[in-house]
Amino acid sequence: MNSDRKVWLNGNLIPWREATVPLLSHGFSRASAIFEVFGVHVGPKGPMAFRMDEHIKRLMQSARLLGMELAYSAEEIMEAAKATVQANSLGRGLIKILAYWSEEAITKLVLESKLDLAVFAIPESEELGLDDAKPISACLSKWRKIHPETVPVGAKACSNYLNGYLARKNANSRGFDIGIMLSTDGFLAEGSMESVFIIKDRVLKTPPVGRVLSSITRMSILQAAPMIGIPSRESPITADELFAADEMFTAQTGIKVATVVRFENRDLQAPGPVTKQVMQLMDDIIHFNDDRFMDWFQPLT
Repeated sequence: MNSDRKVWLNGNLIPWREATVPLLSHGFSRASAIFEVFGVHVGPKGPMAFRMDEHIKRLMQSARLLGMELAYSAEEIMEAAKATVQANSLGRGLIKILAYWSEEAITKLVLESKLDLAVFAIPESEELGLDDAKPISACLSKWRKIHPETVPVGAKACSNYLNGYLARKNANSRGFDIGIMLSTDGFLAEGSMESVFIIKDRVLKTPPVGRVLSSITRMSILQAAPMIGIPSRESPITADELFAADEMFTAQTGIKVATVVRFENRDLQAPGPVTKQVMQLMDDIIHFNDDRFMDWFQPLT
């Protein structure tokens, strides 16, 4: 299905099928790649990126946290994203950026070369389910979130997602859509690839950064919700608070707000009144119906 699509790879647009790496490459065999994913939305004047500047900033931070060096500046990466969108005539969809070492590494762990960079334009599809905010079920995972003193959890690194893979697999085996992980000290962390929010007494709460990824969608909700009168807090959340929540939802790039209808053996109103407000707010933002947030979008033409 992607035979006619183009990938931006190290400065050149090439056929999708040619965007490959050796099996023994460091990025593949050591899982050392870092990445970013952000939404592309169809605006009044063409495709627009949702907070591309913040995503690229986080990509640069991931490289710094892991002692890696990117071969391109933030401005050059943004131009690469634009070129990829234009070459593929992308409408609603996603941009995925991968920075990785393509060189083979049999025994060598530390490489000094700069990272290769690939940019993919991925169109909306049934598999992606973009903006398809169906109510979901969630459970507490038997797996804990990786501790920040083992690897930097603020880095969006491929290797970190094995933790999320195990949490999702465990949840699915129990009949739930997603697993929610606690930190090693027992506080709420996040899902496999989604931030978690709870509402108690109409106050929106989510864990602070430091032990969770600094999600751009999470940040956006925390910035926008107070502007419609929803009190919002970043604070540690115990498992007991999770079980006592009035409402719960998750947030990620593809689905800004997914309301939780069942948590373990407890049914929740989905969406509850506060969640409904946040859902409408984020829907208005991504459909360009709220002028207060227009600077969150960058043109891709």
